Amino acid sequence: MSKPGFLAELGQLINAGQSRSIVLAGNVHDLFHLPAADGPGRWVRLIDLLLARWTPSADHLLVVYEINGPIRFGRDTDRQRCRDAYVQLRTGMTPDDSAVRALVGGAEAARTQQLADAAARQFDAHLQDAVAQPTKAFELLRQLCLAARTLDRARRRLLPGLLVLVEDADLLLPAGDFVQLTEADRHRIGICRDWFADPDFQHGEDTVLLIAESLGGLHSRVTRMPQVLTVDVPAPDTDTRRRYIEGFVPPAGAPRPELPAADALARATAGLSIHALRQLLLGAAHAGRPLQTADVVGKVEAFIQSQLGEGVVEFKQPTHTLDDVVGYTRLKAFLREEFVPRVRSGGGDALSGAAVAGPIGAGKTFIFEAVASELGMVVLVLKNIRSQWFGQTDVVFEQLRRVLYALDKVLVFVDEADTMFGGVGGDVHETERRLTGRIQQMMSDPALRGRVVWLLLTARIERLSPDLRRPGRAGDLILPVLDPDGADRMAFVRWLCEGVLAAPPAEAELAGLLAATQAWSAAGYASMRSGLRSRARRDGPLTPDAVLALVADQVPAAIGPTRRWQELQARVNCTRKSLLPDVTGGFDEARAGWEAELRELERAGVGR
Repeated sequence: MSKPGFLAELGQLINAGQSRSIVLAGNVHDLFHLPAADGPGRWVRLIDLLLARWTPSADHLLVVYEINGPIRFGRDTDRQRCRDAYVQLRTGMTPDDSAVRALVGGAEAARTQQLADAAARQFDAHLQDAVAQPTKAFELLRQLCLAARTLDRARRRLLPGLLVLVEDADLLLPAGDFVQLTEADRHRIGICRDWFADPDFQHGEDTVLLIAESLGGLHSRVTRMPQVLTVDVPAPDTDTRRRYIEGFVPPAGAPRPELPAADALARATAGLSIHALRQLLLGAAHAGRPLQTADVVGKVEAFIQSQLGEGVVEFKQPTHTLDDVVGYTRLKAFLREEFVPRVRSGGGDALSGAAVAGPIGAGKTFIFEAVASELGMVVLVLKNIRSQWFGQTDVVFEQLRRVLYALDKVLVFVDEADTMFGGVGGDVHETERRLTGRIQQMMSDPALRGRVVWLLLTARIERLSPDLRRPGRAGDLILPVLDPDGADRMAFVRWLCEGVLAAPPAEAELAGLLAATQAWSAAGYASMRSGLRSRARRDGPLTPDAVLALVADQVPAAIGPTRRWQELQARVNCTRKSLLPDVTGGFDEARAGWEAELRELERAGVGR
């Protein structure tokens, strides 16, 4: 198995000396393949992978710090080498000097030996203190880097270049308002800033690697230093998952479970970490039955939700299709003939995204849930990626990005998109601008084209950032969902009467209902249908006159001007003339009229 790409990138940065302070962020808590010369190798933690690959090098000495453990070294002899270097840094005496002075003897030799012994005891005490006091650990690690680049009298380095690996760095240098952090947190951040900004450290051969699950979880006073670079650890790709599946060995005594073909299972488990994949296979082995598609889908959904949180995303599996959508003849034909094929495509004709505009109650969500059902692909509903906690929005976005890049084919469904994504102007909060900008970058990323499709639904299309509405992002298609008209409205009237009347209504009766509901939205018809069915269950089948009386008693909500504003915005922003109602006098003239009406409504205070 070839070296992971992030390891190659990391090695290049270190060998070229481009940075001596690097953040390794992303899928850092997973398992990674460690090859073996005489076998298939094994799957190990990231820190063990780095130790195994780098410890054999004579050019570097590895030092590892874990938040709940001691400072440890790549080789048993390295601790003594660091101890000797620390003593020499403190006393100016090498081990050879101590041996010579011991042979010569005298009071001076005894005094210098006492100094050396005190420095050695101090080093051992610092190592002991580091177990429970991370601030002291950071200062000791900085001192070791200083010792490593110090020269003895023969102009030799006291130590080879150090590779300092700090696990769970986001817990040691946490993000947050600096003045609200604990004194110890602020102290460690200050140590790192002094450490990484030191020109001697930058030009030396020592490297500090901060390992964190999220770059956003680290304090920005460290990550935004120009000296600090970041290497991303991606989720396992299809080939990595396939290799793990092929080499999976169940626990002793358990039979190997019956699995789908390795290639098919590797594709189906897109989004899973190796840890999660291992759990899935172990569960199948324990159950002693073939691994089912439902098991795989359930595991993928549960794992992604556990990574992002239930308040951030949910998986939608709608059961209704476009056949269940009443009316909207022209829109449904477009969706079937153009939209669905382009979403399914993985080629150059694939959509990056689409926006759906229309007034509240027009049926946007119901229609496009039906589209999602017909697509037969993973539908990820984005609920809320903002957080009230300082810096947490950036962390959630990083996790979402990692998930989307790992999935093979996904539709990201965003309802009320105008409230989810703000603008990028100067009057928008910095976090909001950063979030919207990053979403925009993902939408237009060629690596995601044909794999991730963004579907943004909103009643306030004008509030979406213009950068989101441009071609190459959601502006590839801006589709209007307007109130039904003509034959589509009559279809809603017929639907209103289904299962309510004792006999099919006459044309005159339908015409009366049509006239009475001429201004209704799809949601209005659905609400009235529910009420009529409830009345019919209680009193038995209704007469057409009773239905008309109940309809006439219905008073629409006083939101007409607002809905008209939203409808006009959907018309003005629509990117397909063929989806708009027939206009007289030409499209340009009609659009100018819509824009003039919008200005009139705005002068009246509507839409602000």
